[in-house]
Amino acid sequence: MHGLPRISGWSACLLLGLLVGAARAGDWPQILGPDRNGVAVDEPLADAWPEAGPPTRWSRPVGSGFAGVAVSGDSAILFHRLGDEEVVEALDPATSDRRWKASFPAAYVPVIGDDDGPRATPVVDRDRVFVYGAMGNLHCLDLATGETIWSRDTYEDFSSKQPFHGEPPDGYFGLAGTPIVEGDKLLVNVGGDAQGAGIVAFSCATGRTVWQATRERAGYSSPVAVTVDGARHVIFVTRLSVVSLDPQTGNVRFQFPFGRLGPTVNAASPVVFDGHVFVTASYGIGGLLARIGSDKADVLWRDPKILASQYTTCVEHDGCLFGVHGRQDGRPADLKCFDPTNRRELWTRPLFGYATLLKAGDRLLILKTDGVLVLAAANVDRYEELARTRIADATTRALPALAAGRLYVRDTRTLTCLDVGAEVP
Repeated sequence: MHGLPRISGWSACLLLGLLVGAARAGDWPQILGPDRNGVAVDEPLADAWPEAGPPTRWSRPVGSGFAGVAVSGDSAILFHRLGDEEVVEALDPATSDRRWKASFPAAYVPVIGDDDGPRATPVVDRDRVFVYGAMGNLHCLDLATGETIWSRDTYEDFSSKQPFHGEPPDGYFGLAGTPIVEGDKLLVNVGGDAQGAGIVAFSCATGRTVWQATRERAGYSSPVAVTVDGARHVIFVTRLSVVSLDPQTGNVRFQFPFGRLGPTVNAASPVVFDGHVFVTASYGIGGLLARIGSDKADVLWRDPKILASQYTTCVEHDGCLFGVHGRQDGRPADLKCFDPTNRRELWTRPLFGYATLLKAGDRLLILKTDGVLVLAAANVDRYEELARTRIADATTRALPALAAGRLYVRDTRTLTCLDVGAEVP
């Protein structure tokens, strides 16, 4: 590949290592995995599947919502809505037997569509579980027992009104950005712009407000954390900006515009690699690449055409990005691989269909929203499909999770656990 010099794997880890807390190999403790980049840790996949597809370990009905599963040790955490409650359940990953259940009143009413469940994936950090409901209710639970340790109503506390009053675009889908743990703090894009509480840090131990910062409205993207030149950043894609904060103080390290007013959303998470951050959105916004410094970011390019994804986060491999170009509610989307430093498309699979991606070793697992699962090589030179099978008959919008050889897939009715590892546990 041409372009900027490649940083060695070890140097990149030192420079850009994302905080993984107490995550172990085989865990998927938060959205997009241990490092929030869609990459599994020490998860070799089977090279091929039986004709009928990967074996199903178990399947169980679920309520409404788009929240993916988080997995830590012997617990798979499911967050969904049943009736007038948002429900958190800890399941045995091997059998789906319920270890505990916690419930909270739910009042969210969707403006578009009929799904009224939570959107944000649970976060497991050490012995605690954090969940963030569709109307901004934030809860901290004991991982072993499900006991509620503390709760906050961010809607009430910070006047985060725009997601719930049908004012486009924020009124469309409720709150969806998964919080992030940084040390002893939980950071959330609550969207309390009028109160100077666009982003708020809560104490993981007590739930008290540690700091609040910015007048950023809430986006649907989930933040990532990274260290660059000795400076710690938490990077958010908010309603109309990309903004990095010092997690200790809430001071802004850098900020630049991203997105546009009108019926649009920013939903894909930022992708950080080799000293750069890439962000993408659909609705004519497209992709953007910036070079990160300790206290600044230089935008290198904006392009509405190379990759414009409605909510899928790209996956990085060898300095290139795999991603989905298009929207779930439009023409069938394209699957692409491109070199972001040179803004060069390497290959495309036209009309592939909308999908989400994760990577394990040199393999990609691509879950299409029509319920088809694809196994492909992480090949930057050409599209190389290894297997495909239909695993669901309903829409699969929630992000999948991969832990200990098991793939957790949630559609609108069912949570299914598939054995996809090289060795069946």
